[in-house]
Amino acid sequence: MQLRSTFPEPRSGIRDPEPARLPLDPGPPAASGEVAKFILGLLTAILLLGLSIAPSAAAEKLKAVASFSILADLVKEVGGNHVDVTAIVGPDGDAHVFQPSPQDAKAVADANIVVINGLGLEGWMARLIQSSGTKAPVVVASKGVRPLQGEGEDKGKADPHAWQSIANAKIYVGNIRDGLISADPADKADYEANAKAYLGKLDQLEAQVKAAIASIPPKNRKIITTHDAFGYFGRAYGMAFIAPQGVSTETEPSAKDVAKIIRQITAQRVPAVFLENISDDRLMQQIARESGAKVGDKLYSDALSKPGAGADTYIAMMQNNIAAFTKALRE
Repeated sequence: MQLRSTFPEPRSGIRDPEPARLPLDPGPPAASGEVAKFILGLLTAILLLGLSIAPSAAAEKLKAVASFSILADLVKEVGGNHVDVTAIVGPDGDAHVFQPSPQDAKAVADANIVVINGLGLEGWMARLIQSSGTKAPVVVASKGVRPLQGEGEDKGKADPHAWQSIANAKIYVGNIRDGLISADPADKADYEANAKAYLGKLDQLEAQVKAAIASIPPKNRKIITTHDAFGYFGRAYGMAFIAPQGVSTETEPSAKDVAKIIRQITAQRVPAVFLENISDDRLMQQIARESGAKVGDKLYSDALSKPGAGADTYIAMMQNNIAAFTKALRE
């Protein structure tokens, strides 16, 4: 007798199911764990690198205080992104007669470096530095300049307007560069590179000035300005700047002084008078009317213009002035 199986026979073409995978499978889960460890390690390395970079990226800029706007511009050019610059005497301000405020004393007290002109320009600055109690080093930008002697009421005193010669401005740049490096040695390479690039621009500027003056007839290379601020420019580039006798930015001229100035213009055959941004233009307008001299465009001698007014950097100031000279004196 033949026994028959009680289990149904498998249908044709259908395979038996694969056995279930054991819970502890050494394959894919192990590989995933290695990837997770690698990613975690990478993120940790990136975080540590970011923490090491953060202090230098967040480093505060050097706080620089300059006594007046022209110096402030030179400090900005050399300092670049490493400095925040404050000018005590701002655009269109007169450093000769400036009276500092408590806010100015605080700015000096908080400074990391202070830059002054020297040569007696800002006599109030020494008192301001002392009263502020600042520990910041003081850079005298004019150090190394061969000073001219003042004339008239300033006879026997050094003429402080040395920046009107571009050769002297280059000395200023060198002193500012060295001062910034001393205060911030870590950024020495940038200060040197910035100074070098700016000195190249000053070379180009000097070539422009010499070409402009050469275009003026020699007999016309003399003018009267509101105060004696262009002696260095005149000595460097062959022009005669005649300041009105008895007039300064610190005093108001009398009727007698005005009459003397008019006689001076007539006697010296001065073709033009020029107004300065730091002076009241009514005096020179009166002198021009009564003497018949031409009134030239505004000059910038002791201060830059406000931003956007055409003479808001040292280079723009010098370009403005030579344009004014050539416009009035070429004819």
